[in-house]
Amino acid sequence: MTWRERLRGLRMDLTPMRTSRDFRLLLYAGTVFYFGAMVSYVAIPYQVYTLTGSNFAVGAIGIVELVPLVVFGLYGGALADHVDRRRLLVATGVAQAACTAVLAVNAFRDDPSVWLIFVVSVGLASTSSLQRPSREALMPRTVRHDELPAANALTSLGMQLGVLVGPAVGGLLVAYVGIGWCFLIDIGGLCLASLMYGRMAGYPHRAETTPPSLAGIGEGVRYALGRKDLLGTYLVDVVCMLLAFPVVLFPALAEEVFAQPQVLGLLYSAETVGALVATALSGWASRVHHHGRAIVLAAAAYGAMIGLAGVMPSIWLVGLFLAFAGAADMISGVFRGTVWSQTIPEAMRGRLAGIEMLSYSVGPLGGQVRAGVTADLWSVRGSIASGGAACVVGVALTAARLRSFWAYDARVDEHAVAERAVRQAAGEG
Repeated sequence: MTWRERLRGLRMDLTPMRTSRDFRLLLYAGTVFYFGAMVSYVAIPYQVYTLTGSNFAVGAIGIVELVPLVVFGLYGGALADHVDRRRLLVATGVAQAACTAVLAVNAFRDDPSVWLIFVVSVGLASTSSLQRPSREALMPRTVRHDELPAANALTSLGMQLGVLVGPAVGGLLVAYVGIGWCFLIDIGGLCLASLMYGRMAGYPHRAETTPPSLAGIGEGVRYALGRKDLLGTYLVDVVCMLLAFPVVLFPALAEEVFAQPQVLGLLYSAETVGALVATALSGWASRVHHHGRAIVLAAAAYGAMIGLAGVMPSIWLVGLFLAFAGAADMISGVFRGTVWSQTIPEAMRGRLAGIEMLSYSVGPLGGQVRAGVTADLWSVRGSIASGGAACVVGVALTAARLRSFWAYDARVDEHAVAERAVRQAAGEG
């Protein structure tokens, strides 16, 4: 094989975009949602800080959002397994636009209300948590079974573009035209994305469904715990975020350790840039079948890169290793998403997406606490380096404990084989 052929094999697989109109709509809408959310992500904390002058008040936004995230994430998953997911996407998108409109009106007032920002933040967290399980559960229905690895990589790319571009645009809007314009941009994106969701075809549930309930949520939790391969995907992600999530230390790293606060943005964007590069070169992912091993190795590489970033002598080398970490995290995420989308039965997909969302959210919150406490007791560098090393050990122990997760092979796994047969019988490839 020539070098040109090998490089061609690395190119991102765009097949799902060519073959599925509904996947394109879902991808574009999700990217717009992420972009708008990240614009508001910059605006809300900045506005609270300028109104109160309190860092605690800024942190309290995350505190008030935690309960609705947990409650409505789980309920939204159960709801997604019962109602029309497309309609739920549209309804929650419109609800988010209405909440953001309240923030916009408040921002343009001469004396904006702080308490109103907190109330609306709860509403936004609730509607967003209701929406995401439906979006995650609907994606596998829009593409063929063998296109799911490529579809997951493309979905990840859309999210990363929103995460990278959104804060930059938000920062410029805050600096030059005002906070209220951030919310207006977000409202426009939410309306456009909801319109795209509405243009998708209907995807009725294949079997009879039951209304959301505590019993139904419990059934989803028991299913997740009963499958060691799924449990491994959740635990590896939680271990990585809990032990090696250094974002909260970036200001101290730039200001105190390197005395270069002007390059703080480098630290915040480095992982996303690395993830974008890895996504653009993800064509090889569709040829991998041992997804459990790929997740473990990529997650361990993430921890190693974070650990090395903590001991680098210059902030530019720190940024480089953070980029390597972002690339490894993206690879792990693509294969986790592939395991979920290729093996979870249609009737359980929403509830499992709700549990997946919690693993994404709770780990970073705990990771911020761990990183901050360790830095205060030891040092900023020590916190980052030790967290990365602990992540490598934690991932290895998880893989050793869950042997079926490490041995997972999409070609012969009973759940993957069963879901492939169901999709073929339903005419979905």
